[in-house]
Amino acid sequence: MMRKVVVGIAGIAIFIAILFYLTLGLKQHGVEVCMSYQGRQNCAKASAETRDKAVRTATTTACALIASGVTDSLACERSTPVSVRSLP
Repeated sequence: MMRKVVVGIAGIAIFIAILFYLTLGLKQHGVEVCMSYQGRQNCAKASAETRDKAVRTATTTACALIASGVTDSLACERSTPVSVRSLP
C-alpha cells in the first residue's frame, strides 16, 4: 500500500516537472509588438522558442483588439508593426 502512494507521488512530481519545463523552458525569446490599424493602436507581449514566432504571436494578439472581423484581422496582421521591442 505504501509503495503505491510513493509511486503515485513520484509520478505526479515527474508530471509537474515536465509541465514546468515545457511551459517555461521553450519560451526563450520575449517581444513586445505595437500595431496600428485604421487609426487604432495596441501593443502586446509574447514569448516563444524563436523570435519570429514570438513576433507573430504578439502581432496576432495586438491586432485582435484593434481589428474587427477576419478580413480586418488578417489585414492588420500583414501590416508592418509600429515597433518591435525585445524583452529580457
